[in-house]
Amino acid sequence: MTFEEAVEKFLREDCPTKSLERAGYAFDNVLPFIGDHQIDRVYDDSLAGFKEARQDAGISAGTINKELGFVRRVLILAARKWRHPNGMQYLSAAPLIEMVKGPARKPYPLEWQEQVRLFAQLPVHLERIALFDVNTGLRASELCSLRWSWEIPVPELDTLVFMLPEELTKNGEERIVVLNRIARSVIESQRGKHPEYVFTYKGERIAGVSNHAWRKARNRAGLPQVRVHDLRHTFGHRLRAAGVSFEDRQDLLGHRSGRITTHYSAPDLSRLLHAVDSICEQKRTTVLRLAGGGGKNPGNIPAVSSPARSSALVC
Repeated sequence: MTFEEAVEKFLREDCPTKSLERAGYAFDNVLPFIGDHQIDRVYDDSLAGFKEARQDAGISAGTINKELGFVRRVLILAARKWRHPNGMQYLSAAPLIEMVKGPARKPYPLEWQEQVRLFAQLPVHLERIALFDVNTGLRASELCSLRWSWEIPVPELDTLVFMLPEELTKNGEERIVVLNRIARSVIESQRGKHPEYVFTYKGERIAGVSNHAWRKARNRAGLPQVRVHDLRHTFGHRLRAAGVSFEDRQDLLGHRSGRITTHYSAPDLSRLLHAVDSICEQKRTTVLRLAGGGGKNPGNIPAVSSPARSSALVC
């Protein structure tokens, strides 16, 4: 069995649905280096070229280690679970795969003018997703998988919410997505474009947000350090700056909070709706960035190319 064949087996039989997108992206990066290796010839030394190439490309240690984690998972399954047609394991033992050492990349919540610069450079389909994300805090996999069938009207509050199923969320629990007026406007702009998925491109479900178009846009905006996940950090930061309680922030971000949050009354939803609406007004807040936390790009910052378009992107 080659490693590429093992990957196909893993994606088909053992990869959780919520991890398919991330796993596919990881293996796209790994397979050029070891895809044609027999699985018993995949070990730490054979991954040296992959590690070096990713580091040379400026990829963070955390991202590289997540990709190595998928490699390690395949090897563990080959040693402990999968069986050759003759009944033997494919591997007698899973080899040790050493992680890459390096500083963890710090969160980078966007300031308002950084949001304007970045969003002005994004193609329209990514701009819609990004605007929705800074107002809801969804993870990338949740954004790409968002379905119309998860939409729930709340007529007593004249609003709507989405309920994410437990198999999609990181903590394995249902998550309610409460929409402020900006997020609702994005939803309405997407309505009717696709029968199943909220966010699409050329009639197809979007496979991922952190793609070539995203990276080009952030570089043009002078924000090469900003990741898609920083949109979620921006949402959390603005909730905190608006004085939203820790418990409500936990609910809105889909974290485990130790509370029973699978059922919400109208007063609960009203409170959460007020919380997300509180970040719709652009306020002067200072984001203190610690040393090593990914400071502002000292280079030339391109001007916003479309003021009319950008002004609609801030709440």
